[in-house]
Amino acid sequence: MMANPFFRRLYPKALAGLLLVLLGAALYWAARGLMPPSSRLVVPPTATAAAQDLLSLSLQDASGRPQALAQWRGRPLLINYWATWCGPCREEMPLLATLSREQSAVQVLGIAWDSAANVAEYARQHPETGYPLLLADSKATSLLPELGNPARGLPFSLLLGANGEVLSLRLGAFRAGELGDLLERHSVANGSKMK
Repeated sequence: MMANPFFRRLYPKALAGLLLVLLGAALYWAARGLMPPSSRLVVPPTATAAAQDLLSLSLQDASGRPQALAQWRGRPLLINYWATWCGPCREEMPLLATLSREQSAVQVLGIAWDSAANVAEYARQHPETGYPLLLADSKATSLLPELGNPARGLPFSLLLGANGEVLSLRLGAFRAGELGDLLERHSVANGSKMK
């Protein structure tokens, strides 16, 4: 132990100083944008093939009608896995609804990992959502690891180019401004189309 009185006085001050230096460095790097956002994922080599498998499915919408995802092939897609019981999912949905209304170049699709009754009730209570809310089946959820989400966390979003290539993945809710930045990075701003 620290029997020496000099070290007993010096130790707390040195520890506090070290913590301040580390905190300052972390704030500096974060402010410079050099720390990679933990929510942005690396697109694995399996993602585009898995996205094509996903687009070959037919999933029920909130009204119980089957919807072939292939109907949206050939245009940029933002596919968002979500659930009504997921707080961050519900928080980001107004941002996705705004994107759906204001950015016609991108089709937003919500795939709910939830019960049909919960999704139908959510759709009834939130008609302003304005984009298709579909029910995930076992195949749609089994594709999550290949899509780049092995933990199967929610919310999880994929940005696909018009050619079906997975351009970006995100685990966690979008915040204001991040969707616009994402589309800008992938040349979808102002109605231009992604490849």
